[in-house]
Amino acid sequence: MRYAASQRAFTLIELLTVVAIVGVLAAIAIPQFMLYRQHAFDGLAQGDLRNAVTAEEAYFSANGTYISCTSAADCQSKLHGYTKSDTGVRLAINATTTKFVGTAQHVQGSGGVWKFESEGGRFIFEE
Repeated sequence: MRYAASQRAFTLIELLTVVAIVGVLAAIAIPQFMLYRQHAFDGLAQGDLRNAVTAEEAYFSANGTYISCTSAADCQSKLHGYTKSDTGVRLAINATTTKFVGTAQHVQGSGGVWKFESEGGRFIFEE
């Protein structure tokens, strides 16, 4: 079969070069995307902990004591005003009468744990 002089095509070398460039870009972009995704899940865990802390403080204002809960579902049933956002968040609050420590971690996050101590009043991310 004869081709007209006006018909052109890519050579094998050109195609392999493009495939190699796309492969290098994917090798760089995919791990970065996964890191962004993990940070988003960590942020979701922090948001759940913030909501639980707010509900815990409201409970203390009404009852004069803090209350413990062992999971997000447990916190949702004990702390009125708290609604869990995602099934992947592990949330726990260890409380005494006058103080509490809350922790939250997402199963698809980076592996770090958000922690809040009522005495210090600040959120800390422990990796």
